[in-house]
Amino acid sequence: MDLVHERRGDGPPLLLLHGIGHRHQGWKPVLDLLAREREVIAVDLPGFGASPPLPAGLPYTVDSAMTVLGDFLASIGVVRPHVAGNSLGGLFTLHAARHGLASSATALSPAGFFQRPGFLYASGMLNLHRLAARTPETLRARLAEHPRGRKAMFGMIYGRPEHLDPRELMLDTRALLDAPGFRQTLHAGGGELASRFPADLPSDVPVTIAWGTRDRLLPNGQGRRARLLLPAARFVPLVDCGHVPMGDNPELVARVLLEGSASPLLAPLDPAGRES
Repeated sequence: MDLVHERRGDGPPLLLLHGIGHRHQGWKPVLDLLAREREVIAVDLPGFGASPPLPAGLPYTVDSAMTVLGDFLASIGVVRPHVAGNSLGGLFTLHAARHGLASSATALSPAGFFQRPGFLYASGMLNLHRLAARTPETLRARLAEHPRGRKAMFGMIYGRPEHLDPRELMLDTRALLDAPGFRQTLHAGGGELASRFPADLPSDVPVTIAWGTRDRLLPNGQGRRARLLLPAARFVPLVDCGHVPMGDNPELVARVLLEGSASPLLAPLDPAGRES
């Protein structure tokens, strides 16, 4: 299926995957910084942003996501890019490494390392955030115009929402409200997605996991569980950053992504699983 995406820059390809309810523009604060050294491909996942939902009968699961991403990469002529993702996109990033789609994997506050209470908390906060997006747009716009209003509206998602562009935040709320893949993806997060930790990652794919120290949606304590499950991964704290760190500290996040994708691209595999 066709996925809406933005492609810019020159260098080794770096695929960027956003979180649930978000859109590829969430990477906007770091795109120019990354595009100086990478060919950046920021994509709207199926059912989010401007991409269409999955075809009828295709469930919102890890396997479906990997199939769609594999087909998408083939359609644009990219083989085993570096992959980075945030939240749900971070979980997909780790599975992309597991499925042989990635040369390196950098996950920012990846979903899936919660236990049942953590999932119930996060899903409740996301549903509340989506409910708040249903308030009259004029009211939301007035709140977003003021730093304190942005902090009240988006403090669960960002560490420093008062510093963000209110116009982009308003577009984010619209994207969250209109996302046809939100409910099915969130429902899958309590079952299939959460029960399949990608602990069997290939040893030749460098993995970086970075967690915002001010993440209120997936508290960075979940990073300790990720560390136990993925002992070979490199772990980086994103100081003073929230759940979506790109807007909180673009320079830090860009540096982490560039360092995580600094390894040479792996050779593509032939159908028998050998390097060609």
